[in-house]
This record gives sequence, C-alpha cells and structure tokens, in this order.
Amino acid sequence: MTAREGNGPEQNEALMRHVFGGSGRTFPDLDPANAELIQRYVLWDQKEPRYLKLGGRLSKRSNRFQRALGEDAREISDEALDRLLACGWRPRLTAAWLIGVDARNRYRQKLGELLLDSEVIYAGQGYCFALARFGQHEDAEILSAYLDHYLPRTDCHYDQHWAMGALLYLDGRLGTRAADRYLTTGLWQSSSFARLDPHAYQRGITESCADAVTITAEDAG
Repeated sequence: MTAREGNGPEQNEALMRHVFGGSGRTFPDLDPANAELIQRYVLWDQKEPRYLKLGGRLSKRSNRFQRALGEDAREISDEALDRLLACGWRPRLTAAWLIGVDARNRYRQKLGELLLDSEVIYAGQGYCFALARFGQHEDAEILSAYLDHYLPRTDCHYDQHWAMGALLYLDGRLGTRAADRYLTTGLWQSSSFARLDPHAYQRGITESCADAVTITAEDAG
C-alpha cells in the first residue's frame, strides 16, 4: 500500500490498522486482482456496501441485496474466495458469509484455522456463522477448540460471544450439550464476556442461518 503523501510514520501506521484491521501485518487488499474482487463482492454497491450489512436479519435487507447475495454466494469461484480470505477483515468477513450462505463445507478446516488464528477484527463473526450453517459435529468441535483456547483469556476480546452463540445453535440442531461445559462450570461467568447473554447470540446465529436457507431457496427457484 502506498502511504498518503504528507503523512508521518505514526499516521501511516494508524491508516494501515484502520484499512486492514490487523496489528502490524498488512494484507494484499490493494493487489489489482484482489482490489477488483473486493469491489465486486465486498463493496458491491457504493451506496449499499455489502460488508456493512452482513449480520443481523438478512431478511430485513432489500430484495435486491438478498437476491445478489444469493447469486454471488452460488457463483463465486473458490479461487476468488481464497483470495478474499487472504486479505483484511472486510474481504474475510464477506467471504465467510458467502461461504456460509452457499454452505460450502469444504471450507470448514480453513475457516477453523482462521478463527483460531484471529488475525483480524470482525471477521470471526462470519466464520462462526459459516460453521453454524454447515451444521455438523465437526463444526461444533472447531468452535469448542476456539472457546477452549480463548475463553479463559481475559486479555483477548475476540469473537468468543459469536462462537458461543454458534455452539448453542449447533447444540439445538444436533441434540448435544457441548456448550454446557462453558456455561455451567463458571468459565463463561469468569470471562470477559460474562456481561453478555450468550443466548442472544444464539438467536442471532439462528436467524442468520434461517435467512440463508430462504435466500438460497429463492435463488434456486
């Protein structure tokens, strides 16, 4: 990335952190090929940037937004997704949602690795949604491994709340109780997320997965 003229080192470093959402590492967002993909899938529309509208009730977005999301989730190539997943938080978040909407479970291991690495802000919400959308025991194991690693760490305010919401969703879907060992043993209550209601994030994940089913069904129709 070329720094703005007139900026000093501190200003340039702050700008890089804002653009890439990392802590010292830069990502190839401005590579010409990646920039084209970001414009196409991440920004999508200058008046209605896609990455800002992912999360929450997709069903409350415009019909145009939902239709385009379903089409792009179905049509985007794995190569394009791989490129986006190597960029900063905005492309990664968007790629994770496209993967989740299309339920491309071949990305399970990759998303699990990215979640555990937690290199960038915000993207973890997308990883957790996609893993919940895949809906299998393997996904619950990935989320549990993440919580095992990060929930006891009060210095890491990452995506533990979304991981817990996704795990609770999978418990309901699979008839398991994997989340109990965090919620009934005091681990959640002693974490940095104790003030948050994990069931609120479960509801958010549940709604997002339901909306993804609707969007893909309408796109197929």
